[in-house]
Order: sequence, then structure tokens, then C-alpha cells
Amino acid sequence: MTSSPRGFAVRARTADPTPPPLQGAGWLPHGFHLDTHTHADGQLVYAAAGAVATTTAHGTWVAPANRVTWTPPGFDHSHRFYGRTDTRLVTIPAASCGDLVGHPSVFAVSPLLREVLLALTDRAEARPGAFARLRAVVVDELADTPAQSLHLPEPRDDRLRTVTDLLHADPGRVATLTELGRAAGASERTLSRLFHSELGMSFHRWRTILRIHHALVHLADGRSVTDTAVECGWSNPSSFIEAFTEVVGQTPGRYVAGLRHPDDIHR
Repeated sequence: MTSSPRGFAVRARTADPTPPPLQGAGWLPHGFHLDTHTHADGQLVYAAAGAVATTTAHGTWVAPANRVTWTPPGFDHSHRFYGRTDTRLVTIPAASCGDLVGHPSVFAVSPLLREVLLALTDRAEARPGAFARLRAVVVDELADTPAQSLHLPEPRDDRLRTVTDLLHADPGRVATLTELGRAAGASERTLSRLFHSELGMSFHRWRTILRIHHALVHLADGRSVTDTAVECGWSNPSSFIEAFTEVVGQTPGRYVAGLRHPDDIHR
């Protein structure tokens, strides 16, 4: 179990069937994992520093400090945290979830939304109804914010799963879709069609997001930008920085800076 001065405690579920807390704040260590669970209400998980990955049957969503993950009521999901993560959990009552998308997603965090999420998790409710009013602001902000692109969907087709499993095992693999297709017993044309029909994106886009997911983990684990670029399949750091910035919305340098604990800034 990991606790913070703010009184938030989280633990991975093993023999204990009690779901993790729905609201609060606390620092979690790099690699901390919350096993699969579900909630009757919706939940936002925000990493004010660090990053969080949320996994459901629909795939995995990653959110660094400029994004927040959203899980509607009733979805089985798990979380993994990268870097020392300032974790903020905010409950959205089921009755208010109709204004938000009905599937897990990731949203950009505006300056206003960040401050409201911090206010909801940093202190006790000052007056009756104050938190309800703040949650209404959260819903308004998210209802007008387009979902972001850090979702990595997973396939159902066995041929496509063979390809994605190979890439999960080695994200830096430089094989073409034709070469991967030989292992799957499918042509490049068939696999390309399956990527679009099942996953809603091209093979190139899916592999790029997969590599970005791994890059987020490598950077959180202290790897350099250059080493991360090479290990995740980019030919040079500049092309990695360009792809990372396009997908994540910030440079690798800014992402790494956001992982740092405030106590470490002046060390």
C-alpha cells in the first residue's frame, strides 16, 4: 500500500475484493499496478506528475500530465503508473455520465480543468455542494473537449492479433506489414484492411502509437531520448521527437520534466 500526506491510499487488488478508492490523491511509485476492477460511477484518473496507463478490453490509453483518462461506469479496467506519479482520482456520479462519451478515452487537460481536478483532490469540501459544483465544471470541460489519440486498440481477428503480438514483443522491430503477414498467414492487403476495419487506423499509425507507449515508459524509467528513440524503432532522435510531440502533445523533454517530483527539482 502507498499513502500520501493527503491521506489517499491505493493498493493493487489480489485477494482483497474491495475496489480501489474512487476519489483522492497520492504519490504512487514507478510501475505501480492496480489490478482489473470496475465502478458503478465514472472515474477520471489524472497524473499531475508522471503518467498513467488505463487498460480495458477495448485497448490501452496512456495519459501523461497534459491528459486525463476517463472510464465510464461498468467497464472493467486496470491502471499502471509510470514515473513517481502524483495520482488524482475523481468520481463522476453515474447520473452525470450521460454528458460524456460512453467508452473509455483520454482527454486534453486545459489549465481550468487541471485546477479543478487539483481542487477536488487537494482539500476537504469547504461547503456543502462545493464538490458537486466543481464536478459540474469538469463535465462541462470534458463535454467540449475532443478525445486525444493515445488509445491503442487491440484486435479480435487471429491473424491481426498475431501481428500485433509480434510488435508488442518487439516495438522496435522494423519488419514491413508484408513480412509480418508471413507469420500471420495473411497478405499485406488483408492485414491493411483489418487494421482499418477493426482498429480504425493504419498499420503505420498503430505501430507509431505502440512505440510511443513504450517510449513513455522508457523515459519514465530514466532512459535518454536518444536511447529511447533507438530502442523503440526510430532511425534518429529528431524523427522520434517529431512523432512523440505529434501524438503526446508535448516534447519528450517536457514530458520528462513533468515526471519529476517537486522535491527533486533543485537537487
